[in-house]
Amino acid sequence: MQTKPAFNSPADLSAPEVREVPVNPEVRTIVNPGSLIGSWVNVDPATRGITKIVVGWGGGGHLSVHAYGACSPTPCDWGGVAGIAYGPDVANRVADAFTAVYSVAFKDTIVAGVMQGNLLSVNSFSHFKDSSGRSDYHSRDLFRK
Repeated sequence: MQTKPAFNSPADLSAPEVREVPVNPEVRTIVNPGSLIGSWVNVDPATRGITKIVVGWGGGGHLSVHAYGACSPTPCDWGGVAGIAYGPDVANRVADAFTAVYSVAFKDTIVAGVMQGNLLSVNSFSHFKDSSGRSDYHSRDLFRK
């Protein structure tokens, strides 16, 4: 017979040990953005989502992400935001993925891109902050240089 684990209330849990970790401000880990850098165009010309993403490497070792959405007659310029580059594991310093967050008055969108060969697979997650009644949604698109 399996026994169910006992529930502990927050008051029953002991406080975790807190230790101060020394930080050396001179040591900085930078992930090389590698093949993420460039202008990426959605492979679906009829997309209703993101049409183009421009990934750059800004001053101070920061990734920049500039997205454009499907609007008519010209694409909507979402603007440029700071992004975070990620390597495939903790020891690899060449990035193969990024995230960026766009926030406007009515919506927040998280954009996450991952290299797949020569293509960039981009997932976006949109959360509406207004009272429009629209459902939060996600989308996935493929981009090429």
